[in-house]
Amino acid sequence: MRRARRDTPKNPLTRLSATLAALIGLVVVGALCPGAAVAKSPGGQSSTARPSTAQAAGLHVSAGRLLEGNGNDFVMRGVNHAHTWYPGETRSLADIKALGANSVRVVLSDGYRWSENSPEDVAAVIGRCKANRLVCVLEVHDTTGYGEDAAAGTLDHAADYWIGLKDVLAGQEDYVVVNIGNEPWGNTDPAGWTGPTVAAVEKLRGAGLQHTIMVDAPNWGQDWQGVMRANARSVYDADPTGNLIFSIHMYSVFDTAQKVTDYLNTFVDAKLPILIGEFGGPADQYGDPDEDTVMATAEQLRLGYLAWSWSGNTDPVLDLATDFDPSRFSSWGERVFRGVNGIAQTSREATVYGGGAPDDTEAPTAPGTPSASAVTETSVTLRWAAATDDTAVTGYDVVRIGEDTETGVAASTATTATVTGLTAGTTYTFAVYARDAAGNRSARSAAVEVTTGEGDGTPGAACSVEYRIVGEWPGGFQGEMAVRNTGSAAVGPWTLAFAFADGQTITNMWGGSATQSGAGAVSVAPASYTATIPAGGTVTLGFTAGKGDTNTAPTAFTLNGASCATP
Repeated sequence: MRRARRDTPKNPLTRLSATLAALIGLVVVGALCPGAAVAKSPGGQSSTARPSTAQAAGLHVSAGRLLEGNGNDFVMRGVNHAHTWYPGETRSLADIKALGANSVRVVLSDGYRWSENSPEDVAAVIGRCKANRLVCVLEVHDTTGYGEDAAAGTLDHAADYWIGLKDVLAGQEDYVVVNIGNEPWGNTDPAGWTGPTVAAVEKLRGAGLQHTIMVDAPNWGQDWQGVMRANARSVYDADPTGNLIFSIHMYSVFDTAQKVTDYLNTFVDAKLPILIGEFGGPADQYGDPDEDTVMATAEQLRLGYLAWSWSGNTDPVLDLATDFDPSRFSSWGERVFRGVNGIAQTSREATVYGGGAPDDTEAPTAPGTPSASAVTETSVTLRWAAATDDTAVTGYDVVRIGEDTETGVAASTATTATVTGLTAGTTYTFAVYARDAAGNRSARSAAVEVTTGEGDGTPGAACSVEYRIVGEWPGGFQGEMAVRNTGSAAVGPWTLAFAFADGQTITNMWGGSATQSGAGAVSVAPASYTATIPAGGTVTLGFTAGKGDTNTAPTAFTLNGASCATP
């Protein structure tokens, strides 16, 4: 929910200023303070990431990396779950795990703003994380936007809450990360973030907590003024155990590839540990996050990411699953879980759950040559003989081979996968890799060549479209269209057409791309991850648009030229 995330100031003009400032903010800090990321130590020497002086019993940081107690690299691949507002949704962790996640960030309250999660409740959350073989990041949400949002609590209050949970947390260092407070400073005097953050870290260590501590950035988590980046070394050095990791939240401030890569590489180059604790993909009235670069860079640099959020947002464009139902993915959910560099392709279970050992360096054998079946104009099902491994094969990655490249197109824990979103009458080459729990990858299998069916390019469709307005503001609004295939066969690729009656103009879209012409006529083509709508399935398209005084909803839609029903 937007209230749950609250990375956006209440005044849109404030956020617009923040976004515009971001064009220079992420650059100016580095330009004016080139030594900011590698500050001077008290002895006058450049400080670099140091090993823990008292290594934690479980998850711990070393040389800028998050490691398990046995020394294995641990890269988080998971999502956020708003437990404190939906305590009855206890099935969610099992659903998240079943989709391939290895970690989950759980929203809690210290009682300052919302109802406090009791020690018994927190213990139950940890138990469910462990039962579902997930690493659990626990965060206090009441601190969100402190200094700008009058209702927000302090990091000191959050630290007291964690100390009160010391008995519950004891012995859980292998499984739990303590995220002191969510987005603990707004846009008002963000430089004030550093002192309270240092004090909270010292308070927790003074009380004897040995868990990995996670700290969020100011500017509603997005650090567009570079305060966390400039002061990261001093905050890190305040932890006598060295067991601290930074969390950046990437929403509309991070709307270009350069902003994403520059920020993350600054920390990596300085050997300061960092992950993306929240990020979104759908655009809003403030901008359009570059989620593709966020996920690709996280995979390239082997940094963790935790997408916002499983379900229950008051602004449902950010729901990965609709109404907490894992069978009702939004297009955002499809992107995070099943897209390129998504959770299904890149997640590796924590070895503390028995999924490998640090000395497991033997890769699986190559899978058998894939065979193709059920070839249509837009999809193909591939099957292959299983690979073998000295421990266990945990999954397979299907790639499409180009002249000089290969692109991940599917991931599976079985020896079969269906590749969708293909173009009719086109020849493709596919191959498969196997991987084990330690992340070792096999040699590539032999390849298979597949030519999709010709088709006529304009298949008809049995469909329905539900259009709704999510929110409005002067001169603009956010809308959503749920396009359902009510037929008995998959539809794809597809084109959705409709017309606005009052001159509305689409400015951003996710789940597809819009072309607008004439008196409000709109044509929508799918994104790669929404290119096929399975029989009985739904894809959700979201957008922002400009408007005048009147904002009449469209009443007629066609999918590939066939009329769609409307509720």
